[in-house]
Amino acid sequence: MWPGDSIDNLPVQPPSGLDDMDNDHYADSVSSSSPSDSPAASSPLTSPDLSEDGFDIDRSPSPLGGREQEAGSPKFTLVIGGLGYIGSHTVLELLREGHNVIIVDNLSNSYQTILDSIKTLTAKHCKANGRRMPLIHFHRLDYRSRSMRFLIESYTDLVMSIDGSGRQRMTYQSRIEGVIHFAAYKSVEESIRRPLQYYQNNVCGLVSLLQQLDKYNIHNFIFSSSATVYGSKANTGEPLRESDLIHHAEERVDESTGERIVTQPSAVGLSCPYARTKYFSEAILADVAAANPAWRIVALRYFNPVGCDPSGLLGENPRGEATNLYPVLTQVLTGQRERLNVFGTDWATRDGTAVRDYIHVLDVARGHISALGWNGDRGGTGFRAFNLGSGTGTTVLEAVRSLEAASKRTVSLDWAGRRPGDVGVCVASTERASKELGWSPRESVAQCASDLWNFVERTLGLQQQQQQQSVKV
Repeated sequence: MWPGDSIDNLPVQPPSGLDDMDNDHYADSVSSSSPSDSPAASSPLTSPDLSEDGFDIDRSPSPLGGREQEAGSPKFTLVIGGLGYIGSHTVLELLREGHNVIIVDNLSNSYQTILDSIKTLTAKHCKANGRRMPLIHFHRLDYRSRSMRFLIESYTDLVMSIDGSGRQRMTYQSRIEGVIHFAAYKSVEESIRRPLQYYQNNVCGLVSLLQQLDKYNIHNFIFSSSATVYGSKANTGEPLRESDLIHHAEERVDESTGERIVTQPSAVGLSCPYARTKYFSEAILADVAAANPAWRIVALRYFNPVGCDPSGLLGENPRGEATNLYPVLTQVLTGQRERLNVFGTDWATRDGTAVRDYIHVLDVARGHISALGWNGDRGGTGFRAFNLGSGTGTTVLEAVRSLEAASKRTVSLDWAGRRPGDVGVCVASTERASKELGWSPRESVAQCASDLWNFVERTLGLQQQQQQQSVKV
């Protein structure tokens, strides 16, 4: 363990709320407490108080008295930004599948209490299925800080290998099998006001990370991208295919004519710095994979992740202001906002409101696990983009009705005109992910709404309990 790093990997009693837990086989991990554990509004660009290097120090005493708890050299998946909305659900699914996980998060847009929920749900799943708990390591640090290099190095061994000339040489062998990168700023509106911060974190940070991973021979990389990279190509109204946005020229044969067709890269109508950071990042990744065949890089283009784990223990609870439709809907339903603004009622859709592709966050999480097993493009390149969407469209009004049905409440609406840059229909084609990753979405929009409302009700109940306890004190 390197000085200054915070790591949670110490077995203690299992979390409360689990029935008849076997303490010997389902040991949990110590979590360091900090003021940032309590939800508080702040900008995603404003980090909690960290040390000069951007990491916190956990001085929790070890109940093992320093005894080594990990036998052998276990392999890990590194999840950067692993306590955010999509990151936390992906970590949970990885653990449910038996992966050991290293979580890196600076808590700038998340809370450490999320880690406790992940452990609780994992322990319950392992007990129900008769499995031992996978390893969960948590490091509170900024992935751009110099301590990130020390972290990666701490999971690396020096091994003897034979080079091309038959000579022995020492090389790095990492216990990190794959990296999933979520640690990007993601507010469209904020990116317009603070473009330099977005380019620094999303693009420059990515480049530095790739250099560190390459140095230690970690070449399996999953990138959190976005449907915003399609730009104004979404205006066609047709399902968006991955081939609508490429980074290197691609050649294909027209099935009807047999003619060879070469498609050149192009980006059209990227309307904000956030979208451009995702496009630039994808382009960098495609170039890296083209230059070094050791890399296996997957860019997952999300459409509209919604919902949460059915337990209600994990959900979308950012520090900053909610801007996506479903979180805003829940704020209207709980009285935090008066009304929902619906922009555009004259689109060429079944009810006049815009159509979007909503996908359950657990389906998105499972997409990352499928992507970890991708073994290279048939054309020989080490970069591939995949859409993660439902493949079906839901109008804004249908989304509203789904949450009304789940909550048994009514949403107050304000009908407004279209906003500049809005499109009527934005839906994913999921054919490539289905064929090449074996992935397809499982959950419906109704399930998304039901799971989300379950999380909201549970959160409200906990807040009421806390208020009652504070009054008694």
